[in-house]
Amino acid sequence: MTVPPGERPRSFPACERLRTDREFREVVRKGARAHTTHYTVYRDSLGGGKRQVGISAGKRAGGAVARNRAKRLLREFYRMHKDLFPMGTRTAIVVRKPPEGAVLSSVCAELLPALRRRWGGKGDSPCGPDNSSSAS
Repeated sequence: MTVPPGERPRSFPACERLRTDREFREVVRKGARAHTTHYTVYRDSLGGGKRQVGISAGKRAGGAVARNRAKRLLREFYRMHKDLFPMGTRTAIVVRKPPEGAVLSSVCAELLPALRRRWGGKGDSPCGPDNSSSAS
């Protein structure tokens, strides 16, 4: 794979993030939603040539360690599956309750079918072998 100079293939740069509370709340208020056991995903169409994603885990999602782990796994899920987040959309992912002993493969197994069922998606891009540590 050839990467253009100055571009990282699996990055999550600031321009792709929902950075303000106002942006995040607008997506949650106006967007279509998809529910899973542990997550709620909201998406609205912004138009234009950029995609934005925001990730939130409130206190009901557990202690700080559990919330940070859940957000870290969701960021990695986004990096691996950018094709599920089309250009011109804003997406907010809210952690409702973190799965016990969550690993990237369990996040993928839960979110991929739900997102594809709700909004469609390209190709078959399952998460590969789990490389994340289960120790937390």
